[in-house]
Amino acid sequence: MTDRITIALDAMGGDFGPSVVVPAAIDFLKKDNDVDLILVGREEAIKQHLGQYSLSEHLRIHPASEEVAMDELPSRALRGKKDSSMRVAIDLVKEGQAHACVSAGNTGALMATARFVLKMLPNVDRPAIISALPSISGHTWVLDLGANVESTSDHLFQFAVMGSELVNSLDEEISNPRIGLLNIGQEEIKGNDQVKRAHELLNNSSLNYIGYVEGDDVYCGDVDVVVTDGFVGNIALKSAEGVAKMIAHYLKRGFKRNFFTKLAGVLAIPVMNGFKKKIDPRRYNGATLLGLRGIVIKSHGGADILAFNHAIKMAKKAVHTNVPERIAHGVESQLEKRVNE
Repeated sequence: MTDRITIALDAMGGDFGPSVVVPAAIDFLKKDNDVDLILVGREEAIKQHLGQYSLSEHLRIHPASEEVAMDELPSRALRGKKDSSMRVAIDLVKEGQAHACVSAGNTGALMATARFVLKMLPNVDRPAIISALPSISGHTWVLDLGANVESTSDHLFQFAVMGSELVNSLDEEISNPRIGLLNIGQEEIKGNDQVKRAHELLNNSSLNYIGYVEGDDVYCGDVDVVVTDGFVGNIALKSAEGVAKMIAHYLKRGFKRNFFTKLAGVLAIPVMNGFKKKIDPRRYNGATLLGLRGIVIKSHGGADILAFNHAIKMAKKAVHTNVPERIAHGVESQLEKRVNE
């Protein structure tokens, strides 16, 4: 891998656009000298948020005249906005001017555009979105988080292989990741035909497959990668975010109830700060779009500077570890094993 990494940032994407992306880029470069960043978007809008920071060889602007709205149809964005900041950032990856792209923009449009421009890896039918979620023992990786509403058993098998290869590449805390297939129970008789067939495929693979897992296993720390279709995965993700907000709401309200609870709140500050840091979704921001011939990282649309900074870090790590190459090799190896059986 080259010593210097170049990452294209969709500066206009997400809920806050350049007001978050530009400061996040500046903050990242203050701590990392090995990366060059390209801010893609409207030049005037980007320059308004540079402040005292000067453009240099490590931070430059690449113009794009259009933007993709967060509620825009993916087909419209793909066909009608070829000069959008999202499309241009992905084009830079295809052209070799950038090693990765990071965008907080419209998920559907990002997936459709990335798939069209970068194409799929050999033997991979569909891309999948993977990200880490906090668990008792650290974190659990989950895919698919919304790229595919419907998935066949073969797709689930491919997701498992891609997830295993990604975690082997990126996660220094996990070796030989334990793969679990999300189901409504751990018993062999439970699940639909799609899940049962995927279970058979995974049982016959060389992956470290531990069998069916349930929703609560995502957070209990007994599995490293949880595989499901995008419909279920996205609901699970949003449900977890809602529970976290509810817990924070009731804790805050409880500590404000009276003088004694306020005093208890002051005494509990160190514990609460540790808890907040552990489950802070900003520190898990940066979902990887797996199965593509290039690296694309999806940041949460409402990401703040800290969260977007973490997405850039994820992109750098994915480039360093050659994630697409490793996934292509992993999928090919597993398919060869299936053919030879």
